[in-house]
Parts: sequence; structure tokens; C-alpha cells
Amino acid sequence: MKLHTIETGKFRLDGGAMFGVVPKVIWERTNPADAQNRIDMAMRCLLIEDSNRLILVDNGLGHKYDGKFANLYAVDHQSATLDRSLEAAGFNRADITDVILTHLHFDHCGGSTAWHPVKERHETTFENAHFWVQKSHLAWALDPNAREKASFYAENIQPLVQSGQLMLLEGATELFPGVELKVVNGHTEGQQLPCIDYKGHKVLFAADLFPSFGHLPLPYVMGYDTRPLLTLEERTDILPWIVEDKVVLFYEHDPYHECGTVMRNEKGGFVSEQTFKLADLG
Repeated sequence: MKLHTIETGKFRLDGGAMFGVVPKVIWERTNPADAQNRIDMAMRCLLIEDSNRLILVDNGLGHKYDGKFANLYAVDHQSATLDRSLEAAGFNRADITDVILTHLHFDHCGGSTAWHPVKERHETTFENAHFWVQKSHLAWALDPNAREKASFYAENIQPLVQSGQLMLLEGATELFPGVELKVVNGHTEGQQLPCIDYKGHKVLFAADLFPSFGHLPLPYVMGYDTRPLLTLEERTDILPWIVEDKVVLFYEHDPYHECGTVMRNEKGGFVSEQTFKLADLG
């Protein structure tokens, strides 16, 4: 097995929303804000090269946005795109056999589809891939609550449903050898987090359970989470395992750090132990 970091660009979200009840004077130490109170967010994906499979975990927000969207979220595709990063790793979209979508918010799944000018409709952009989503999450996304509705876009989701490429899962499972899916429900119903056995380590794709290493303390729960107390419970359950098994967190949204490990501080809280690039993992 070989793992590749796939950078797909950056965008910005409101820092207060990203850190919930935590005061700005505290969260800005790790995530400085711009004049509009927005913080930088990576859209970092993971490519798993293993045997006859090439598995992509999430795929960024894609390129279907208009100028208003780009300005609102300060979308930056100058630094990186999905296609350029795949090419740098020696691959292209047609090589991808499987796409694991942690969930269907626009910044995680938007690269799944694109406008087809001849057919005049949105179509999937990974012609040879299966897309893996939790069944409960698809139902949630197709009938979204008013609070979360702005994160789900029909053009990202309906082409997957109509393509015949969508594969639905029910709960935690070992999807492929060495690739286990954990399911959490606080951020959104049925978010799935791949945990990969790699070079003697467990690498957990942290998605929106731990968007950045600045979110490691237990109360640092996003305002975007639909059930924040459940997120708190899920983090309370999983963090001791992360520390005890020296699990490597792969940060999808941290603009400064790719990976890291966690330790307890002198007060028993959870803090970053070290951060490093995935390529440095021995």
C-alpha cells in the first residue's frame, strides 16, 4: 500500500462558526482570521494505492461554482487542483476505482461531478469508480434540515444517484483489506471516517470530526455540527483510543498541518503531540 496526499485547493469559512463557543482570542492562536473573520481551510484528500485498487477519499469542492460563490468562500484553486495533484502522483481520474465520500457537504464531494456541455447536464467525473456513501447520510442529504441545507447541492448529489455508480453502506465496516470505516453522527448523519493500516500505523482520515489540529480540545466543536453534544460524546469516546494506539490523524481542513498525533497534557486534556507530512511517516 502507498498513500498520497492530494491537495485540491483552499477556501475560507467563518472562524466563529468553525470553533463554536470558543472565543476568537483563543482559536485565532492556531487559525488566524482575515478582515471578514474567515479562516483558511484546506481541502486535502487522500489517495490509497493498493493492489488493483486506487481509492480516493473525498475530492474537494470542484469547479462548478460562480463568482458569487467564489467570493463568499474565497475559493483558491491557484495553489492546487484535484487534477494537478492526481497527475503529480502519476494518475488521473480514469484510474480511480473507488471514491469514499466522508459525507456530501459541498467541500467534500463537489469534485465528483461536472457540467457536460454536450449532454447539457451534470455528470460524474470518475467514469470507472464506485462512490461509497452511508445509506443514512444519503437519505439525510436528499431531505436536508433547514440548518444544514446550504451545504448540500443537488448538482453534487443527484448525478451520483442517477449514475449507477453509487454504493450504499450501513454502518461501520472494513470496506477493503486494511481500510476500515468508522461512522459518526454529530456533524451530520452518517459521516464515515476511513482508518487505514499503513506502515505499522493507523491513519485516521479525520474529516470534520477533527477539521484541524486546533480542534483537538474536547469543547472545540464546530457551530456547523447539527448535534454538537453528540459530537462531544463521539470525540470523548475516540480520543483515548487515538492517544493509546498512537493513531495518526490526517487533517482534511488544516491549512498548515497534514498529519499529527495526540497526547494528554498535564491537566488530562487532549492536545497535539506533533505534526508532520504524510510522506514523512516511516
